[in-house]
Amino acid sequence: MNLYIFVTAAAVITATAVVLWNRHKTKRTMETLDHMLTLAINGEFTEDTFDESLLSALETKFAHYLSASALSAQNVATEKDRIKTFIADISHQTKTPIANLQLYGELLLEENLSDSARNSAQAIEVQAKKLRFLIDSLVKLSRLEHGIIALSCKKQPIMPMLFQLQEQYIPAATAKGLSLTVCEADATVCFDPKWTSEAIGNLLDNAIKYTSTGGITVSVYTYELFARIDITDTGIGIDEEEFPKIFQRFYRSGQVQDESGVGIGLYLSRKILSGENGYIKVSSVPGKGSVFSVYLPLS
Repeated sequence: MNLYIFVTAAAVITATAVVLWNRHKTKRTMETLDHMLTLAINGEFTEDTFDESLLSALETKFAHYLSASALSAQNVATEKDRIKTFIADISHQTKTPIANLQLYGELLLEENLSDSARNSAQAIEVQAKKLRFLIDSLVKLSRLEHGIIALSCKKQPIMPMLFQLQEQYIPAATAKGLSLTVCEADATVCFDPKWTSEAIGNLLDNAIKYTSTGGITVSVYTYELFARIDITDTGIGIDEEEFPKIFQRFYRSGQVQDESGVGIGLYLSRKILSGENGYIKVSSVPGKGSVFSVYLPLS
């Protein structure tokens, strides 16, 4: 009986010792891993042990992973710098030739030309402007898509920007006999003034371009979490099946092929608004007009 009690007690003590030792070993392993992660976060991690233990193997693999991650990050940064330089080169190298094309086109139009020659000169001027717009838009898109330009959103009243856009586009609207109305509203929204102006300006440009009678109205509605800016026109409208397509890069509807444009404005607008945690929707009735709704967060 005494022997049985002794064996049982020894077994309990041994089991307890093993449990305590494993707990201690696990704690040390977790503390070591925690220390390794802390060093990695601070960029100070190096291999400290070189024995054959599992922890040492883990430490070696972790060091290799961090080295590969650092190299990958360096490669991404290098590639981004190359893209930035390439975009800057394109913008710089094309600016002067396109400006010269526009200038020579204007000079030709001042000459005493035949009707056919004048039409050709006007076509050169129009195409040069289209090319300039295309290059500018592609440069902007590339900078946004590759993170070279970061949108700087801050909470501010939106009406001053909308009134500036009204002043900018009202001459084009007036030239077509259209009205351009911006309805007053009290709305403070989180947005980047420069790039949001670019996005909404593209919508106004399209509204004027594809409207022949009536006008364009800009209205602002505020909700609990966001503001909605409606750009409403009385133009040709859009078929419902084209709604997803019009925001694609270079897409142009068959019914607007005769109008100037390259099919990149709506894509750029959506890209900008997405970068501001906003989005854009469209509703339309063919022959009666369209409403492009821009949603921006209040904070």
